[in-house]
Order: sequence, then C-alpha cells, then structure tokens
Amino acid sequence: MGFISVSQQDHSSQIPPSQAIEKDDAFHATSQDWFEYPIRVYPHHTDHGGMVWHGTYLQWLEEARVEYLRTQGLDYSELAALGCILPVVNLSIQYHHPLYMGEEALLQTRMNQVSGVRIHFDYQMQSFDRETQYLTAEVTLVPMDAEQGKIMRRLPPSVKEVLSRQKEN
Repeated sequence: MGFISVSQQDHSSQIPPSQAIEKDDAFHATSQDWFEYPIRVYPHHTDHGGMVWHGTYLQWLEEARVEYLRTQGLDYSELAALGCILPVVNLSIQYHHPLYMGEEALLQTRMNQVSGVRIHFDYQMQSFDRETQYLTAEVTLVPMDAEQGKIMRRLPPSVKEVLSRQKEN
C-alpha cells in the first residue's frame, strides 16, 4: 500500500472548486477570549547581537495561531489533507520593545473577526508580569483551494463550524 500525496487525492467530495463556491458575505464571527502561547528566546531566534530577529516574530505568530485553531478543533494537517490552505493576505506588526536571548514572553492571540471568507487575528506579546509590551500585530487569512491556487468564495464547512463556535464565546 503506497502513500497518496495531497495533490493526488480526490477533493471533490470535501471542498468544491473555488469557481463553484458562491461568496459568503453573510457569515460573521468574533471571539473576545485570548489564547496564550508562551515564548522562550533561544540563540537561533536572535541576530548576532542577541536581539530577536524580526522574522522570528512571524514564526511565533503562526505557531500561536495554528495552536489556537488546533485547541478549537481545527487541525491544519487535516485541513491541508482536504485541499485547503489558509495563507496570510494581510499582516501588520508593531514592534514596541525588543526581546533578547534567554528572555521569556507571553504571546496572546484571538480571532478578532470573520467577515465572509476573511479571518482576522489580533496578537499581543508581553512579559509574563504584563509590564512590558513587546509587540502587537494583526493578520488576515483566507481559505485557498491548494490544487487550483484560488481563493475560495466560502469557508470549508469544517472551518466554518469551528469559527461559528467562537462566535458563541
């Protein structure tokens, strides 16, 4: 029995092709609860001066977002197996205070809003004692049909179900 790659699988029963999906302007959801993701700065996160390299923050934002969605019942690997990816289409970061090798911080994220197919996340990174604000950020994702490379006009049912539960929180 051989392995079947995601691109070889038949996705027709799970996610319709993007041209067959009507735009979903009626779906909206928000969450006020912050998900907390602890950060520890290791040498590979820093530049030659021991300060966290700016690109490292992007990796942490994604880790926190993926972990948040996993805790809500949406596993990225399962989503990818269905042929759907959630690429970033908008990113805004404000760096307030640098982090250095050996320091720890708390990265918080929440789904700010879902409007149609756009999923907006807010972030804030601060010290555990909440005295120092390191970063604030906003990220917007959209569902994309991985095989066709096109933005979907509706959220896949599994994504919509998870995000609908957030609306109730």
